[in-house]
Amino acid sequence: MAEKPLTYVKMQQPAGKEPIGSIEAAAEVLEIIASIAANEINGVAAMRGNFASGVAERLGKKVHGKGVKTELHEDSLAIDVFLVVNYGVSIPDTARKVQQQVRQALFNMTSLQTQEVNVHITGIQFEQLQPQAE
Repeated sequence: MAEKPLTYVKMQQPAGKEPIGSIEAAAEVLEIIASIAANEINGVAAMRGNFASGVAERLGKKVHGKGVKTELHEDSLAIDVFLVVNYGVSIPDTARKVQQQVRQALFNMTSLQTQEVNVHITGIQFEQLQPQAE
């Protein structure tokens, strides 16, 4: 199975510091940060993955960046987050919290400004009833 080529995002030097070299972060790193940040929001049941991430999880591998897609255009960064929410939560409120959390986490960890954070609700997780013992 061929690995997909890594895309790197050039990051700015910390303010007041003399540059010694360049700082780059793989797009996969940004996806992991965004995925973890989105999962911290109450009301988010799961991130939507693809077939490959589903197979990997069944084999015991944790896929941290699933459900997030990054796009880099010139100097702007766009993030798409695909998630499943719990039944009964306010979807607009939850989506707004996810947008804020993802944007803040990316800025805190990488100093990158996101142009947009798009939240796609792909499903609703209903509460699972436990069978009662007789």
